[in-house]
Amino acid sequence: MIVDARVLRDEFVPREVVHRDAETNRLSAALSPLLDGEPAETALLTGPSGVGKTCIAQYTVSRLRERVLDIETQYVNCWQNYSRFRALYRILDGLGQTIDIHRQSTPRDELLERLEQYDGPPCVVILDEVDQLEDMRILYDLYHLPRFSMILIANREEELFARLDDRIQSRLHTAERVHFDRYSVDELVAILEDRAESGLTTGAVAREQLAIIADAAAGDARVAIGILRNAARQAQRAESRAITYEMLHEAIPEGRAEVRRKSIETLTPHQRTLYDILAEEGELEPADLYAAYQERVDEPKTDRTVRNYLQKLAQYNLITITGTSRDRTYVVERRE
Repeated sequence: MIVDARVLRDEFVPREVVHRDAETNRLSAALSPLLDGEPAETALLTGPSGVGKTCIAQYTVSRLRERVLDIETQYVNCWQNYSRFRALYRILDGLGQTIDIHRQSTPRDELLERLEQYDGPPCVVILDEVDQLEDMRILYDLYHLPRFSMILIANREEELFARLDDRIQSRLHTAERVHFDRYSVDELVAILEDRAESGLTTGAVAREQLAIIADAAAGDARVAIGILRNAARQAQRAESRAITYEMLHEAIPEGRAEVRRKSIETLTPHQRTLYDILAEEGELEPADLYAAYQERVDEPKTDRTVRNYLQKLAQYNLITITGTSRDRTYVVERRE
């Protein structure tokens, strides 16, 4: 049944994208100066998880590389590379500039100096989950390097800018903003049809079944693709020529759980500690949660940083934040 498993993976970037023409065009326009050898505008892509921000960024940059011979691109997942050192190292490593750099002993300033000395082709850096960075000065660093252009990806602009100091905010004030709304059911069906056509045998899944998946995914393409992937996996194991409705209904909670599990696995150590506390307790008020957190970590972050962490968990549907600032509570999401 599965003829191309790559198509069913979250990180797969299709040759053509559907229902994101306006967003693609705006990002392409921001990057267009690179066609003439000029630095591109900084682009800021915002929207909830699972709406195609990362896919469109990588797709647009891929198309750019088809038109420009001398250009480099680097992708940095800031959830994994959340320190200033890690993010700088990831960019340099992708450019082949870390041969004589030791991760354990090289000063951060030396990494920045290496970037300043870089004299290769212009480079577009995609900073995914940029609001996960512990030190936002890297944005200021890259902004002032003429050979580097940035695509920043975050869930909410307001929460990102709240963490920036005035000088970084002023630099990013003119960034090209591209907002992504959640997919409609019909849009998700079209995305799933495209994936099924490329990745599965003909007739493996009916359009009515794709509509059920799209409805269950609630506008999140990651969840929709995860459900389809799990249904196809079940059919493959059963040596079935098609996905049955029974398989489909079993795949819905499995697909949701898989996306949730991946989100939990990507949490930073401090975020994971907060999540684990809530998973154990179920529901806590801010003061109680922060006290429990302080007991479990050696160097606790500030109360404001912890609130930012909790907002991020909520954005990925791992917890729910209820009430106002005076009677706020944090509850672990237990979706089936």
